[in-house]
Amino acid sequence: MADEVRLLFRNIDEPGLAGLETYRRLGGYGALERALRDIEPDDLLTTLEDSGLRGRGGAGFSMGKKAGFLPRGDMEKYLCCNADESEPGTFKDRELMQKNPHQLLEGCLIAAIAAGARYAFIFIRGEYWEIGDILDRAVAEAYESGLAGENILGSGHHVELVVHRGAGAYICGEETALLDSLEGKRGNPRLKPPFPAIAGLYGGPTLINNVETLSNLPHIVNNGADWFTGFGTEESPGTKVVSVSGCVKRPGNYEIELGIPSRELIYDLAGGPPEGRRVKAWFPGGSSAPLLTEDDLDLPYSFEAMADAGSMLGSGAIIVADDTVSIPALALRTARFYHHESCGKCTPCREGTNWTVKMLERVVRGEATPMDLDIIASVQENIIGNCLCVLGDAMAMPVGSMVKKFRGEFEEAIEQARVAQSGPLDVSHQDVGIPVGAGG
Repeated sequence: MADEVRLLFRNIDEPGLAGLETYRRLGGYGALERALRDIEPDDLLTTLEDSGLRGRGGAGFSMGKKAGFLPRGDMEKYLCCNADESEPGTFKDRELMQKNPHQLLEGCLIAAIAAGARYAFIFIRGEYWEIGDILDRAVAEAYESGLAGENILGSGHHVELVVHRGAGAYICGEETALLDSLEGKRGNPRLKPPFPAIAGLYGGPTLINNVETLSNLPHIVNNGADWFTGFGTEESPGTKVVSVSGCVKRPGNYEIELGIPSRELIYDLAGGPPEGRRVKAWFPGGSSAPLLTEDDLDLPYSFEAMADAGSMLGSGAIIVADDTVSIPALALRTARFYHHESCGKCTPCREGTNWTVKMLERVVRGEATPMDLDIIASVQENIIGNCLCVLGDAMAMPVGSMVKKFRGEFEEAIEQARVAQSGPLDVSHQDVGIPVGAGG
């Protein structure tokens, strides 16, 4: 029986944890005090890099290296916390912010000090209105206690904390679209280079990390890089909060040590599928991750193992589909989400997502042919790597994997719909048995 390994969730259900008094009683802000008193910013950066902490928002890039990309000097630098948790199936950051907001604020302050940033913005998705209020109260408590603002704890360091609410657009989870939205513009991805580390918010060097990544920083500062690398694998150190949803008995957030078998996570912790059913397919990293099958359940749940299997750990959201789920209907629902959320700025994404939706509608209506499946697969390959940002890829990768791994089911769906001869099916509310929609 797999057990959780709780670092970020250690005191998550402690009554009153969202308040400063309880957080400090449990040792909160001790890491910030240590970072201000005992550690030089350059040494702090070294500690973060030596910890091997990889971004928990999707890309999995080294947090310490990313912070180290920011140039030194007197120019204005910024920290942006990406709390626009919109990936379907992902709801871990919501719980972290709702129950332990000061852990995030402490992580933001430590990251800002390491990067030399005087302003730290938390960009939270607009639908998280209640959690936005919780963060506002936590920020106010931090200012009142001298933990934020000018001359933090008498150290001479100055970091302003700002909570900014988004307007409900999935695309703002993309880091450069997030920056445009913060600046009051329409949330469109920017052309890169230049990368945000060089020219980000208001044209200044900017460090962008997500909620879970930054929440790890107080624990690393308190315990050291070697302590953190004692969890997980060599390439994927630490723990991971995983959101498990779909066809499982106990959906929810689970904090696990990276590298445990995926089967233990799905079956032991989340309870597995309902009685009499089996796992047919699963997304290991949110709906944008290429689909895996029950043959992949014994793979270690780590960044490297998921990549070797042709998928990705992504945001750490496992969506399980059992043998009652229609894969063609799931592909259509997935494509519709990304088509709806595309900003339309670049042609491969704008036209590719629209065309894919129309072709998958033909599949479920029985109007397609096996040759159309070849064309659908080819179009997904042409989308991947050719968009301004990864939103087009986020649709093409899972849809392409579904057509490849479940082609027989697509062909059978076409034939069954054709034989039925009952007119076009109503696919406007096609039920696939699992929630693939807004991540919250």
